[in-house]
Amino acid sequence: MASSSITLSERIKKGLKNFGPAFFIIGYVVGTGSVTSMVVSGAKYGLSLSWALLLSCFFTYFLLISISKLTIVSGETLMFNFKKAFGKPVTIFIITALLVSIVSSCIGVMGVVAEVTMEWISVKTSISFLNGPVISIFFIVLLIALFWTGKHANFIKAMSIMVGFMAFAFIITSIMVVKEAGTSIVEFFPKLPKGDVAGLVIAGVVGTTMAGVCLASRSILVQEQNWGIKDFKTENRDALSSMVMTFFISLAIMISATGTLYFQGAKVDDATDMMHALGPWAGDFALTLFTLGIIGAGLSSIFPNLLLFPWLIADYTNTERDMKKPLYKLLVVLVALSGLIVPFVGGKPVWILIASQALSPFIMPLITLFLIILLNRSGIMKEHKINVWMNIALGATFIFNCYMLYVALNGFMNFL
Repeated sequence: MASSSITLSERIKKGLKNFGPAFFIIGYVVGTGSVTSMVVSGAKYGLSLSWALLLSCFFTYFLLISISKLTIVSGETLMFNFKKAFGKPVTIFIITALLVSIVSSCIGVMGVVAEVTMEWISVKTSISFLNGPVISIFFIVLLIALFWTGKHANFIKAMSIMVGFMAFAFIITSIMVVKEAGTSIVEFFPKLPKGDVAGLVIAGVVGTTMAGVCLASRSILVQEQNWGIKDFKTENRDALSSMVMTFFISLAIMISATGTLYFQGAKVDDATDMMHALGPWAGDFALTLFTLGIIGAGLSSIFPNLLLFPWLIADYTNTERDMKKPLYKLLVVLVALSGLIVPFVGGKPVWILIASQALSPFIMPLITLFLIILLNRSGIMKEHKINVWMNIALGATFIFNCYMLYVALNGFMNFL
């Protein structure tokens, strides 16, 4: 009995290890940015933008398996492959664009976390000495301390559990919304108003799923898994499972916001407005559940963001990802401190966060084009060059990304 239980335990651990990159992507994508984009989308437009979510998950799957295949066959990470094939200037441009996305995301996420936490404190407690800046300082110091000491694994697991509860609550809420709405399913898909910020929201929905930073980190995670040619099927399963779960969780959030906010005509201009997306279905516990979920999603997505810029530099230079280097520690602290901007300076974190997600489409056409070129080079891929069908899929992905770039540009112009 003992040996069989050990064997079962080892099988579970091996299974979790094999799907490590999938969990990273789900944890990173289904974070505060995703919740914000999906809630705003559902509250303003019902399920009219669900097509953007579906297509972004669909095309992201092809990008994930392409990046993984390039990394496995070449033995080198994405940015280093780009530098070797296309030169330093364009690769530095891509890394710089990704850095802008990382920093803007940290700014928006911490703003949302601080605002939601303050609302919960003011409603549920009699504490009066806390404010947004104090809360944001506490969370940022906590994240830096966890990074500095290297004792972040259990903390991230705890945050993931909190996010899991919130995701489960959204799934239950979405089922109840559809069941008890008392309206035709057609009413869940209203027409989009013209001259509105729909373009920015569409770009935000796509950008939070097809996140350039997340895709770049995919290459690093695949390399750390030590996957080889024999692991292509495992890698494909991993990519598929991550996108399927991302789609259904994100759709559940959008449906919940449609039922609880759109049909009531409620606007979402501040982070606190999103807190009603789980009520009244979750009852009095909705506020606490949403707050815990946002804190968990926020901190669990900020922490990888702190690591990603040093990772990209190590990727570019093809050096060891030693986070104990003084330069990397300094970069982590500087990125973390950017989270203080909204609590101290002010601004609308909801729209800052959506705008940060909407930046991703600006870089995706270039990344997709480079991938297509590299995956068709015999010198790199040898007998593992992609076939006609994969070229068609990536070609369609490139067209979709170019269209999203156009949508994002129009969205920013209308927003500004």
